[in-house]
Amino acid sequence: MPDEHPSKCPKLQFEEINHDPGSRKQICEFPIDKQDEIRRAYIEKGPYQPKNIDYPYNDDTHRRRFQPSWFNSHKDWLEYSPSTDAIYCLPCYLFSKKLIGRPESDAFISTGFYNWKKVKDRMNCPLVRHVRKEPNSPHKIAVKCCEDLKNYSRHIDKLIEKQTSKELENNWLWLKTSVECARWLAFQACAFRGHDESLDSKNRGNFIELIKFTSTFNDKVTSVVLENALGNAKYTSPTIQKEILHILASNVRNVIREKIGDAKFCILVDEAWDESKREQMAIILRFVDKEGFIKERFFHIVHVRDTTALTLKNEICAVLSHYNLHIENIRGQGYDGASNMRSEWNGLQALFLKDCPYAYYVHCMAYRLQLALVTASREVKDVHQFIDHLVNIINIVIASSKRNDEFLIKMFDTTCKVINTISEEGANYKQRGDAEGAYQILTSFEFILILHLIKEIMGITNVLCQALQQHFQDLLNVMHLISTTKSLIQELRDNG
Repeated sequence: MPDEHPSKCPKLQFEEINHDPGSRKQICEFPIDKQDEIRRAYIEKGPYQPKNIDYPYNDDTHRRRFQPSWFNSHKDWLEYSPSTDAIYCLPCYLFSKKLIGRPESDAFISTGFYNWKKVKDRMNCPLVRHVRKEPNSPHKIAVKCCEDLKNYSRHIDKLIEKQTSKELENNWLWLKTSVECARWLAFQACAFRGHDESLDSKNRGNFIELIKFTSTFNDKVTSVVLENALGNAKYTSPTIQKEILHILASNVRNVIREKIGDAKFCILVDEAWDESKREQMAIILRFVDKEGFIKERFFHIVHVRDTTALTLKNEICAVLSHYNLHIENIRGQGYDGASNMRSEWNGLQALFLKDCPYAYYVHCMAYRLQLALVTASREVKDVHQFIDHLVNIINIVIASSKRNDEFLIKMFDTTCKVINTISEEGANYKQRGDAEGAYQILTSFEFILILHLIKEIMGITNVLCQALQQHFQDLLNVMHLISTTKSLIQELRDNG
């Protein structure tokens, strides 16, 4: 049974809804994006039809007043307002617009109808005229709007959703295929793009070819990928590939950040030019996980406009700040020292030490070994000349792929044969002359002696170099390895 007194709808939190038709706001006065929600609240509550109240007389002579029996005849729309002693039409209030020159319509919407004398006129009863039988009458249109609003499945958004649900499903399957293929290629460190990705190409690149291969195992995937996909939803463009990789990279960095937690960590940084001659800075984080194991994870690569110490520090701090890693938790810095001549890396470690005095700097041990070997080779004239001659010989041999294969397979003996052949059958006098000179050097006693010597030394130092690049090494163990290597080289000098 409808409420006996005006009430307010509890489901609408943004504004109070009054069910007394004589004191409520007009629908047009509410925000346009809230009007349908307000209409649903009124429809759910139904017309306000108080019955157990005293209806006042508006004519003392004829003692006419509202009759509750009228609710039975017009129960679907008729409303009564105790505050104005007038009747209204709920559907017309919800959906009809004010019609200029139509006072009767205004009466049932805003002003209210209270001429009870006319209601007794059966032929011209305003209540009967209001719901006249014309299918396009304002009341009939308003009632139809109420029915549509109650029938959620007929809303335009639901109709569109039904029409596009299949497209959404297909697009999701297609996108999932692209994401999984991108994940596999990234995990295997494979290139994505091909030189020719046109439809006529026999090899359209790893990304597209992997999608084609995947689709052969699933007919449903086949029906939505590549040429079977919608024209605007192929998800194979370079932009889409980069977006997928960016999302995957962000997820990986978030996992790394989660594993670090609030623990202390070290930063390892290196910079180099990429193929497009842009300066790139790689950032690696070294930390101890919750199980007590040392972890070293590549974290980010950042383009830097220059390699000054302040620029590098600002870029590193920006990355750390983005992932809520605090500088005061840094307990170590590691750089390769390649920029020492420009004082950039020394300056960088000094800047971090100002902010965090416990961020101790360690020069990359593997690179220090490399610098030591290069410096030592330059100081020994015969070794320096050997390296120059070796570079020249290699350049001559690898001038053709055929000679290069022979050089790699047979090594010294084959190299001698190849260079001798070039000296006799070279394309021009310069090539023949260079090959002749290289052959004489290659077969000389001094070259062969130093070749064997360098092989022994490099064999010893290469073991150390590989050990220094292991992520689980610590400083104490490194010092022990260096000491052992020095002993082996001294043993070679004394007794080799």
